[in-house]
Amino acid sequence: MMSRMLKMALCLGPAIFMVGCATKQAAYDYTAFKAAKPRSIVVLPPLNNSPEVNAGNSVYAQVTYPLAEAGYYVLPVAVVGETFKQNGLTNAADIHGVDAKKLNEIFGADAGLYVTISKYGTTYAVIDSVTVVSVDAKLVDLKTGALLWQGAASASSNEGNNSGGGGLVGMLVTAAVKQIINTSTDASHPLAGTANARMLSAGVPNGLLYGPRSERYLVQ
Repeated sequence: MMSRMLKMALCLGPAIFMVGCATKQAAYDYTAFKAAKPRSIVVLPPLNNSPEVNAGNSVYAQVTYPLAEAGYYVLPVAVVGETFKQNGLTNAADIHGVDAKKLNEIFGADAGLYVTISKYGTTYAVIDSVTVVSVDAKLVDLKTGALLWQGAASASSNEGNNSGGGGLVGMLVTAAVKQIINTSTDASHPLAGTANARMLSAGVPNGLLYGPRSERYLVQ
């Protein structure tokens, strides 16, 4: 019996090791980020690939806080949006296509943050209703156009939920009620803030580096 268990352990050991290696996230290469040392960031209006028309404004309104907490000066999004408007640019896709050096000339910021929304809103899926916000972003050096960092994050209304009780009928009723509540109360808006914070917080694995206004800037 003991010899059989030892043989099984020897067979499974390499497989377990390989799975562990496969799931470990590779460390982000911060070489370009550290060389550029950005101090100020202009956030462009998010590119909205979700069907929700309010997604862009919701995500944009909550993007400044985590960047400021990370230690960067962030140009006020209202001023940035109005500047684009005054120059005839109101579409996020057009704004994202503006040359990086031109953005540097206009706003004087060291880096630009390009945010894309892939999911925003509540969906009903047979026995469940879930609200999800998914975003990704890239930070670009506006003097050179070089990519400094990129990341992504999601937030869901089902995080930590246990919906296994009540049987099938109970699950259907619960899903219908959640759909109504999530849609009528715009449950996506606070989740957009959570997704932004997860994506743009400094000091987390593969996250942004701390900016010069943070006390952690010199020790990271």
